[in-house]
Amino acid sequence: MNQQITFRPLTDGKGSSLLSASPVPDLVAAGYTDTEYAASGLARRLVGDADTPPAEFTTRLVVRRPADAAAFNGCAVVEWLNVSSGSDAAPEYSYVAAELVRAGYAWVGVSAQYVGIEGGTGSVGVATGEPQSLAAKDPDRYAGLHHPGDAYCYDIFRSIGLAVRGDHSGESPTPDHPLAGLTVGSVLAVGESQSAMALTTYVNAVAGDGDFDGFLIHSRAAAGLPAGEVGTGIDVSTVFSGEPTTIRTDLDAPVLVVQTETDVLTNFRYHLVRQPDTGRLRAWEIAGTSHADLHQIGDFEEFLGCPDPVNRGQQRFVLRAGLRHLRAWAGGGNPPPAADPLRLRGVTTPEPEFEVDDIGNVLGGVRTPCVDAPTQVLSGVVSEPISRLCLLFGSTHPVPEHLLAERYGTRDEYEKHYRDAADAAIAAGFVLVEDRDELIADANPESVPE
Repeated sequence: MNQQITFRPLTDGKGSSLLSASPVPDLVAAGYTDTEYAASGLARRLVGDADTPPAEFTTRLVVRRPADAAAFNGCAVVEWLNVSSGSDAAPEYSYVAAELVRAGYAWVGVSAQYVGIEGGTGSVGVATGEPQSLAAKDPDRYAGLHHPGDAYCYDIFRSIGLAVRGDHSGESPTPDHPLAGLTVGSVLAVGESQSAMALTTYVNAVAGDGDFDGFLIHSRAAAGLPAGEVGTGIDVSTVFSGEPTTIRTDLDAPVLVVQTETDVLTNFRYHLVRQPDTGRLRAWEIAGTSHADLHQIGDFEEFLGCPDPVNRGQQRFVLRAGLRHLRAWAGGGNPPPAADPLRLRGVTTPEPEFEVDDIGNVLGGVRTPCVDAPTQVLSGVVSEPISRLCLLFGSTHPVPEHLLAERYGTRDEYEKHYRDAADAAIAAGFVLVEDRDELIADANPESVPE
């Protein structure tokens, strides 16, 4: 049963409330609009107690789309916004925004969960005493929003996905439809961290019947997000002791799972649910990466209070390539390239460890220049994290200069190694050629002694 969704632009008050610490593309210069909507409908419980009655909701969407329909590539990316901070954030957008804008995607961020609308401390948030709900923070803009609880989050997300797809005619069901004038050919669902755990549950328990054409699940735990209850949010801490679950592979829609070192080990425990690639499933594990990194936190790194510099890995490039592969795959093209898993020792013991190279970077997995032409030890596992945030952000340590001198000899030789590693990653399909200049600029020749 598909429910009718109605949309209303949100234009009053203080402007859109959506956390972002990383720089994003200049949308105006790129010919994009950035608009916020209230979306109303009736949701059912799709996971858990089937006797729960339906409930009305009015949630919010953030929509970034080409202003000119001719610039639209036909694909809408729908992100399950992340509430781990106690407010909505769009971490996946921050990683793939460059690809979204240059390739002409539409992006829709969905406040699917209770905390995104009604507020809370989240799993890594801090109680400040300030108003928590969107309506309390900005009543002029958000007074009409209402979330009936995470018992309904899966159907809210599903309903928005179906509404974004529309009827393929380019004619919106209402004048205020967020993608008015665009002909949507495919819809992809994406989510990172807690949202990836939600999508794991969604894929296994809900997906189908024309909702999404593909799924990008980034940084999931071994277990999926629980069912949720009426009138409250989900306690994500229960995931880390939850029952490990693999991804079902009998869906028509393909699934790309992208994992960091943090996700494979630590209390995320993804190594317990590794499964073979199939015609509908690919899994990538990226060497030298952490659950969150410098690209995501940007200039706010110092406010985390972590004893070591946070991870400076290159997962953003891999995620952009993953999105492009997923779109083609969902459209009937070839699946993404297969990747070796990160190499573990003691995998059958309670606490397995990564196998590392001579300077300390992990072996195996998806490779990028920062680990194949290294100047730093990049880790997603912090041995003694002082906080949950520091665990998530990994670490970066310099390689001693004498080891770099032995490895490369000169800066010119290092830069040659780095360029070769970049070209190898592009040839393997894990980095896009359009990102080569940005990837090359990420090198660290100044670390190599002259």
